[in-house]
Amino acid sequence: MAALHALLPRVRAPLRPWVFCPVQRSFGSSAAFEYIITAKKGKNSNVGLIQLNRPKVLNALCNGLITELNQALEAFEEDPAVRAIVLTGGEKAFAAGADIKEMQSHTFQDCYSGRFLTAVNGYVLGGGCELAMMCDIIYAGEKAQFGQPEILIGIIPGAGGTQRLTRAVGKSLAMEMVLTGDRISAQDAKQAGLVSKIFPVETVVKEAIQCAEKIASNSKIITAMAKESVNAAFEMTLAEGKGQLRRPVTAGRLCLCLGPPSKRTKRRIL
Repeated sequence: MAALHALLPRVRAPLRPWVFCPVQRSFGSSAAFEYIITAKKGKNSNVGLIQLNRPKVLNALCNGLITELNQALEAFEEDPAVRAIVLTGGEKAFAAGADIKEMQSHTFQDCYSGRFLTAVNGYVLGGGCELAMMCDIIYAGEKAQFGQPEILIGIIPGAGGTQRLTRAVGKSLAMEMVLTGDRISAQDAKQAGLVSKIFPVETVVKEAIQCAEKIASNSKIITAMAKESVNAAFEMTLAEGKGQLRRPVTAGRLCLCLGPPSKRTKRRIL
């Protein structure tokens, strides 16, 4: 598996004004973070929670936050007790955007094989919207607003937003959002297929953790296979996708030995 620090390499040439946010020195996974908050949640503490924590700038993404996010992801990945991760922000904003061009050639799907959910509230704009779309499941607070407003400052979405948004909501709505910079509500996002469910602002994170617990209770290997097969639907034709499906199913096939040792017969079970 690719190292998680490759997920969000450092910025070299930002395309828009950048809020200064120094990169911290490296530290162990148990050390306190400055730009994020981490915790283990769930009855069995098998869900990792990462909360973006820059409320004064609406959780704008910057080098320091990205570095800490990578460190937290890597720590959770190496923790055998953690089987799923929930990414969230604040009630006012999940992330109101920033230049995350450095993420364009790397995705959570490429670099992390676990289960990612995101619980979003308030502004989910620009880079924040792209970050949310990299996750497997999006739960939205009822007041969330989604948008790709980059065109208003003379650039286009730089972290795959044009591609993931089009696949999620269709060409017409994606074109409208990208070409006008207009936002859509959580209700419109759900109707278009961008988010899975909508909850009251105060309960959306709790609901995401409960969903993550349910996913974490399943087989880690089979869940990874299922995720890979679903993700393949975005890249392949139906015929290619069916071929992709056969590979993990074959790999996951079990053989049971029935009867006494002298008369055992093998039965294949999918």
